[in-house]
Amino acid sequence: MDIPLQPPFLSIIIPAYNEEQRLPHALGQVFAFLEGQTYVAEVLLIENGSTDGTLQLAHKFTQHYPSLRVFHEPGRGKGQAVRRGIAEARGEYRFVCDVDLSMPVEEINLFLPPRLTDFDIAIASREAPGAVRYNEPYYRHLTGRVFNFLIRLLVLPGIQDTQCGFKCFRAAVAEDVFRSQTLSGWSFDVEILHIARQRGYRITEVPIHWYFSPESKIHILRDSWRMFLDLLVIRFNAWRGIYDAKN
Repeated sequence: MDIPLQPPFLSIIIPAYNEEQRLPHALGQVFAFLEGQTYVAEVLLIENGSTDGTLQLAHKFTQHYPSLRVFHEPGRGKGQAVRRGIAEARGEYRFVCDVDLSMPVEEINLFLPPRLTDFDIAIASREAPGAVRYNEPYYRHLTGRVFNFLIRLLVLPGIQDTQCGFKCFRAAVAEDVFRSQTLSGWSFDVEILHIARQRGYRITEVPIHWYFSPESKIHILRDSWRMFLDLLVIRFNAWRGIYDAKN
C-alpha cells in the first residue's frame, strides 16, 4: 500500500514568459534558498505564450531539481499563468514569485509563519515603513505612484503597493479568490486583492528590499492605459455582483 506523500508547506509559483535568459539564475537562487530551509517546498514554473526556449529549458531543469514542476498554460497573460499555478499547487502556503527576483529570495520567509502570523494574504510592499527601493528611475517611481493612487481611489483604498510581484496566500484563501478571477493581464492581482477584501480576508503589506530590473516587461504607456481600463472593469464587475462569494 502506497503511503501518501506529505503535502508541502510552501509552493513557490513562478510565471514565465520568454524567460530563457533569466531562468537559470532564478531557479538556481530559489533552490539554493530552499536547501537551507527546514520545511518541505515545491516550485511550480508556469510557462505561457513564450516564443523562445523557456519551456524546453524548464523541463531540463526538472532533472536537477526533483521538486520542480513545469506546466505549459496555453492561455495568455501573467494572470492566467498565476491562476494555473494556484490550481496546480499543493502547498499550505502559495507564494507567487517573479523570475526577475527583484526582491532577495531570502525574504520569502518574511511572508510565512513563524515570522508572520494572523494573515490570509501577505503582499510585498515597496511603500510600507522599512521598505527600500534600489536603482529605480524617477519616472518609473512616479508612474507607479500615480497608478497606485488610482487603484486606491477606485478599487483598494488603504493599500499602498498592489503591483509588486511577490505575494503569499493561505491555500484555502487562494483557491477561493482565484475561482472568481476574470482578468488575465497585469491587473489580475488588483482584482484578486479586491475580491479578497470584499470577502473579509486579512491582507498584510510586508516591507521588502526591492531592486529595479531594467529588463522589466511592462511598457509604461501601453500597459498603464490597459491597467486603468482594468480598474474600471473591476468596479463594473463588483457592481454587477460578479465577485460575490458563491455558496
